[in-house]
Amino acid sequence: MPQNVFVDTDVVISSLISKTGAANLLLTKASGKKGGSKLFISNISRKEAQKVATRLGLKKADLEIIGKNLNTVNLNESNKKLKKDFKDYVYDINDAHIVAGAKAANARFLLSYNIRDFKQEKIHKDFNLTILTPAQFLQYLRSQS
Repeated sequence: MPQNVFVDTDVVISSLISKTGAANLLLTKASGKKGGSKLFISNISRKEAQKVATRLGLKKADLEIIGKNLNTVNLNESNKKLKKDFKDYVYDINDAHIVAGAKAANARFLLSYNIRDFKQEKIHKDFNLTILTPAQFLQYLRSQS
């Protein structure tokens, strides 16, 4: 059964840097399979990824992965409001928009390499959202087949 999956910015950047890693596999191959998971990023995370990619000197063409394989959920609230509303779910207040995006996408999973930045039990309890690294998510997908 297809599931909504929200992808943190660090996963997008990792997929651009390493063409052989779990993040790249998920964003380029697994998302396109019929019946596969539907991947999401927020408008805020999209801008963040573009800034980081530019800073790292990555090619603009590489960023096409965002448009092709990731659906964008729009967070219309100000960053200040998102931080206020989601501060209880993160250890780093600058990650509040990630939880907000996952909630807005009605995601079942949030993929991040910084899973320790999130209050995982509270997020799971309040939003039924499981936080995994890309490799852990791949392992989960393989266990389902």
